[in-house]
Order: sequence, then C-alpha cells, then structure tokens
Amino acid sequence: MIINLGLPKSGTTTLDQALQSAGLKVADHKMRREDAAAPDLAGRPIARLLYDGYFQTGDPLTHLGQYDALGEISILRPNLSLWPQMDWGLLSAIRAHHPDTLFVATRRPAAAISDSMMRWRNLGTQRIPNGVIPGLPASYGATPDEQMRWIEGHYAFLSRVFERDPQFLMLDVGVEDARDRLAAFSGLTIPWWGRANVNPTS
Repeated sequence: MIINLGLPKSGTTTLDQALQSAGLKVADHKMRREDAAAPDLAGRPIARLLYDGYFQTGDPLTHLGQYDALGEISILRPNLSLWPQMDWGLLSAIRAHHPDTLFVATRRPAAAISDSMMRWRNLGTQRIPNGVIPGLPASYGATPDEQMRWIEGHYAFLSRVFERDPQFLMLDVGVEDARDRLAAFSGLTIPWWGRANVNPTS
C-alpha cells in the first residue's frame, strides 16, 4: 500500500494518476461504488473509512484492503473535517498493522499551494478558515500568510516523525526528476507524469 500524506492542491491528483498509470488501484477522496464490499461503504470518504477502521478494530485499513494506494485522504466539508495525514496515532497504527506500507507526501512551495487553495472553488476562501483543522483552529487560515504557516507546519511535522525513514518520500511534484524519484522509491515503472486537476486560471 502507498499512502499520500500531502495536503489538498499539493499534487495529490497528479500522484493518483501516476500510480494508476503504473497499474495500481487507487482510492481518492471517497470509495467508489464498484469498489465497496458492502452498500453502506459506497461513497464514504476515505478519511472516514480510515477512522472507522482505526477506532473499530485498531487497523485503519480494515475497509480499504482492496486498494493498492490512497491518494488525497483528507475531507473538509461544513459538517465534516478529517485529516488523517496529521494524526500520528492513526499513521503509526497503519505502520504497526501493515509494516510494508509506503508513505509519500506530495508537496509544492507553500505559496503555490496556498494560491491554488484560494482559487479552488471555496476551499481557501471559506472552507479552510471556517473549518476546524489540526494546526489551524477555526477563524484562522483566511489569509495566504496564515495558510502558508499551516502548510509549512504540516510538512515540518512529517519531516520530523518520518525522519530518516526509508519508507517515506517527501515528493516535490515540480522538480524535473519527480517521476524518477517516485519510481525509485516505489519500485514501480511510472508511464505517466504531468499536471492534473489544475486550476482553470493557473
């Protein structure tokens, strides 16, 4: 299993498509109806399924074993804010139950991520400042400066908890050899690499 711990607009969809091009079955945001083992799982956010597995059995991947990789795993709605990539208890439980799991964190410069968030529908202008997010309490995150501080904090957290971990890759999707780095890390041949889910005005 390969799990992306990157933030929204950090290149998550690019990684998703790259892994699919390598033949992996990837879940992104929610469970597709055709993948659901039970009707009540269809359409459920990946974040919710990770937490269901974690609190019901101790294994966050209980409901997600049919996938080879997980793309964007957070969810931010008016009534639901879940950020598994920021939860060390959940991440360490994945490692304990599935020691071969590979973790990737897609990233771009914090200013670029914030700029994309501010221009992506109402993500940066409404949902982030109105949400309750680890490291970004309600009423914070309305400005690019606040968002960038939060973004940089998340990647600093990952760098610290996965320090010198050979099963973790911080992947800057904008560098020229990003595909080669992903291929070397995962052991996969990556036929496609590019930009996906780009803002219409970028």
